[in-house]
Amino acid sequence: MSSRPTARPGGRSARVQQSVHQAVRDLEAEVGRDALTVPLIAARAGVTPSTVYRRWGDLRELLSDVAVERLRPDAPPADHGSLRADLEAWTQQFAEEMASTAGRTYIRDALLGDPEQGNAVRCSDYAAEQLTALGVRAAGRGEAVPAVETLLDVVVAPLMYRILFRPSDLSAAYTDGLVAAALDRTPPPPAAKS
Repeated sequence: MSSRPTARPGGRSARVQQSVHQAVRDLEAEVGRDALTVPLIAARAGVTPSTVYRRWGDLRELLSDVAVERLRPDAPPADHGSLRADLEAWTQQFAEEMASTAGRTYIRDALLGDPEQGNAVRCSDYAAEQLTALGVRAAGRGEAVPAVETLLDVVVAPLMYRILFRPSDLSAAYTDGLVAAALDRTPPPPAAKS
């Protein structure tokens, strides 16, 4: 699916990715986003510009890759004792992180990358993995759990729309309402038999 080489833990590819990603973060903090260039990033990372172009293609794809890594959750979702409490806490935290200035920048960068590289899909997969973990935990407690796709459609999708286009109301009342809509849904009627 992706033409990008996969990094082996501890391999040269992983070291290059790590040093280039770190160079992007450092330079962005030092000189600002508008001053970033592939040659500047490569020099800071200790690689040639051709290494960066070969691996990422262009600056936009590199920034997209860095953004996706920054959007990856660093821990499993917290346990608050019930699916509703877990989802409410996760959704509020997700909204706060993604609606921050940095979060919106990372989302936009991730979406600007080449669709063939799958960066947007990787971001969606992160949310799905977190929601799956919440669902597995809830199922272990004997709770009914909506399908992950339902949670993505009813909770995450409208939240992402708000974050990107209408960030005026991302309160706990709003995010709790999304969770309630997902958990209190009446399942659709069964398909008519023909």
